[in-house]
Order: sequence, then structure tokens, then C-alpha cells
Amino acid sequence: MKQWYALYSNILYMHFSEGFYNLPESAKSAASPLNSLQRLLRMAGYTVLRLFGNLFQSVENPEKLLGKVWLYVVSQNNYDSLQFVHQGLPETVFVAGQSKHIGKYKASVERISLRRKLFYYYKFPYLFLHFLKHKKKHTLRFFDLLYDAIGFYEVYYRKLQKYSPAAIIFANDHNADARAMLLAAKALNIKTIYIQHASVSTIFPPLSFNLNLLEGQDSLDKYRLCGPVQGQVELVGMPKADKYVPYRNSSKIISTIGIGCNLMDELNVVEKLLQQIAKRLPDLQILVRPHPRDKRDFNAFLSLSDKVRLSDSHTVATFEYLREIDVQISATSGIHLEAVLLNVWSIYFDFSTSHNLPDYYGYIKHGLVDTAENSEVLLRLLQDRIHSRPDVVGRATYYNATVGTAFDGRSSEIAVNLIKSFLQL
Repeated sequence: MKQWYALYSNILYMHFSEGFYNLPESAKSAASPLNSLQRLLRMAGYTVLRLFGNLFQSVENPEKLLGKVWLYVVSQNNYDSLQFVHQGLPETVFVAGQSKHIGKYKASVERISLRRKLFYYYKFPYLFLHFLKHKKKHTLRFFDLLYDAIGFYEVYYRKLQKYSPAAIIFANDHNADARAMLLAAKALNIKTIYIQHASVSTIFPPLSFNLNLLEGQDSLDKYRLCGPVQGQVELVGMPKADKYVPYRNSSKIISTIGIGCNLMDELNVVEKLLQQIAKRLPDLQILVRPHPRDKRDFNAFLSLSDKVRLSDSHTVATFEYLREIDVQISATSGIHLEAVLLNVWSIYFDFSTSHNLPDYYGYIKHGLVDTAENSEVLLRLLQDRIHSRPDVVGRATYYNATVGTAFDGRSSEIAVNLIKSFLQL
């Protein structure tokens, strides 16, 4: 029982942490609904559609999994972040859990059967009671996440024994299924590699991969705050940004403003700013980009002005969106860093009146972004710079180790060479 609790506490490290519990509800709801009944319904749906549904599906291709280097992904974004590895090492294979949603790449990944996951749910009552004893408030709020996590480790351990991958490369270190795969690999002495795919938070689990390829000093500093850093660490920049380096924005004129929305933003606040920009700066184009997990209707914004357009985050890559704009406006979002890497001026503006994550990524503290505490300040900032847009890419050096060096735009090359050396390929 104690071993079960220790294992699943590690698997659920981030989601059962104080840092995650103290996030605004709008942020937590992306992982677990606020309403208890909705959480129960989510568990019921998971049981019927995934657990029982998986029993009748055979999804594995053993010949494609046996002895290969796996690129383990839990999202479309993960796939995008690891594509460069597959291009540099074509013998690698993308792998995901049986029913994991990988967006437009769903047919391009090999699947790991989770049919036996159902057979480990006898552990749930015991685990629930232990979590309730040690982390009562977290357990009552996130019991659905505990339920979802059951069985991942046990199934993945058996699959790794069966297929003996040469190594597993991850782009996620905190989701329950990714952590279960990591812990199973470590238990079987299978080599593990982590490639950072987004900005890091200090509520993440401590680094514990054999090889850790981080973007820059900011990431390493934050992981050191998470706990002892295990394994070899290299700072390689952002591989997925390499191909966009030649397209950095060199314009001194502001023609198009981008507004990157997230799940905590209040649409009425976004709408008010759109109206103000359209009135005060009528010649500017405005491109609104909802977060890919945001299911709210943004089409009403199109009627505010013929200058307003929407960017579909499901089909248009982030960097493609950034190539279209001169200024990026967002609240708490990793898109600020990606914008600055393309020399797009990025401004922090809070679109929420009730939820606030003050400088969650440290972008303000380290001078990556400018800030505007209200819409009037923001409008003046834009007006003052309409014909003298600043160059900002140099601000990213703390976050991206290759910016301003001879290796700028060559992060993929650096990372692939490090992986080859580590795996002795």
C-alpha cells in the first residue's frame, strides 16, 4: 500500500502539488472540472469509452515497436516538438497511448495497448483512502485525475518488458501517463531523454531523465528550484523554432496586432480591447488566436470590425501565426517567448478581472515583454511605437541558449548530435 501511494504520488506530482492547487480555477479546470458531478461523469465516460472500449481493440504493431527508439507523445504539440528528432533519426518511431488524442497526427503514431489498464482499478479504493489521508483537499478536488492515472505504470512496465525499446524520448515530464512511462523505463534501466517543449514552471517535477535537453538558463534555474537535477543537462535552444529564424520580423511599422487568448481570459475584456483598438487605431489589422483547448465561440468578434480575423490554432502552427503579426498581446502564456524569438514585440496584458497569475513564467522580471496595466496604457504604447516598432529578439537570450550565437537557428542540429552521442549511434 505504501509503495502504491509513493508511486502514484510521483506520477501525480504536479497535479497534487500545492502550486497547482493554488492556481486559478479557470486554469485547473482544463485538467479537472470544478463541479464534482462533472468529475464523476468524466470518470464514467472514461470508464465506458476508454477502459471498456479498449478491451475490444487491438492496436499494436509489434514489429514497429520492438527495440526501437521511441518518441513518446501525449499531444499534437509534443509531436510537433519531436519531429526534428525523427527527421534526424528516421529509425525512431512515434508512440502514444491507445486512445490518446494526438490531433492531426493521430494516424502517424504507433499505439500502446491499454486493454489491461482496467484490471488494475482494484487499487483505486486503497489509493483514494491513502491520498485522502495525506492530501485531503487535493484528493477531493482532483479525484478524477487519480482515477485516470490508475494502471498506466503497470501496463507500461509490461509493455517495456515486452518491446525493450533502445531508449524513450519525451517532450512532457508532468502528465500522469508520461510520468508513468518514465518511471517504468527507469525501473527497467531503459535510457530516457527529455526535450523541453514549452516554458517551464517551478511546480513541475524535478528533472530525472538520463539526458535533459533544455532551451536555456531560465529552464535550468527553474528546474533547480523544483528539486535535485538528475542526469546530464545541455542547453540547446528551441529546435521547433529553427526553421522560422530566417523569417524574423524586421519591420519597423506596426501593421497587424495579434491577440493570443488563453483559458483564463474573459471574452468581454477581450472584446472591449478589440473595440478600443479598432476605434483608436483603425488602420491596424487584428488577428485573434484562441487557445487550442478553448471551446468558447470567438466568431462574435468578427462582427466588431472588418479588420478583425481569427487564427485557427488547430490548423495553423503558432510560429505561422506569429509570422503574420508585428505585435503580440497576451496575458500569462508561453506564446510571449515564441513571439520574441521571431522578433515580434510582445506585451503582457491581463484579460481577466478575477484570475491573475502574476508573472508566472518570469517574463516580466527578466525583461522579455513589456507590460500594460490597463487598456489606455496599452493603446498609448502602441500609438507611440506605430512607426518605430522595437527589435526584441535579443531579450530572449536568458530563455534560449542559441540566440545571438553562431548556433542561432541550429538547435535541432545540436540536439540530434547530442542524442546520437548519448545513444552511441
